[in-house]
Amino acid sequence: MDLGLVGRAVGVFAVTNVDDIVLLALFFGQAAGHRGAAARIVLGQHLGFAGILAASVLGALGAGLLPEPAIAYLGLFPLLLGLRAAWTAWRDRDEADETIGTAPGLLAVAATTLANGGDNIGVYVPVFTAVGTAGLVAHVVVFLVLVGVWCALGRFLATRPPVARALARWGHVLLPVVLVGIGVLILVEGLTGSRSPSADRRGRTGT
Repeated sequence: MDLGLVGRAVGVFAVTNVDDIVLLALFFGQAAGHRGAAARIVLGQHLGFAGILAASVLGALGAGLLPEPAIAYLGLFPLLLGLRAAWTAWRDRDEADETIGTAPGLLAVAATTLANGGDNIGVYVPVFTAVGTAGLVAHVVVFLVLVGVWCALGRFLATRPPVARALARWGHVLLPVVLVGIGVLILVEGLTGSRSPSADRRGRTGT
């Protein structure tokens, strides 16, 4: 395998998934004290990212199944999950110091990962198209390996004493804020970008 290609794949993944480390740390922080919750987070992260890769590969192969406006509405997933988390935190505010928070489920993690990766698809499709079949396979393999690395980093951050204390105290507040922020950002950027005349011209000219 071309080391230069691997290096580029690592760079593309890192740049497009920095925010996932924060989300994973929050998820693992909420999973503390729940048996099997960490495994569900890892599986959910892989499942959601597999969806991102599948959509990106289809887009690169010219399937045309993901028009730009549809990608924008993926932001509804983290937005709704964030609102639900905010409602749960508010409802249980008097018991916050006495009870263990709700651990994120596999489907919730997968949906958040998929929605948060809506903008990733816009990056991966042209990259996959440009590198050819062998390069596409290499990128997919590298990305899947790095998802595991990202999960390990997220859990590492969540289990550091200062980080763990901060997450235990503020995680139930920070998680809905992050999720809602991601959802709104995806919706706004996707909708404004899809309606931009300059974006339409770039799409038609291929620049």
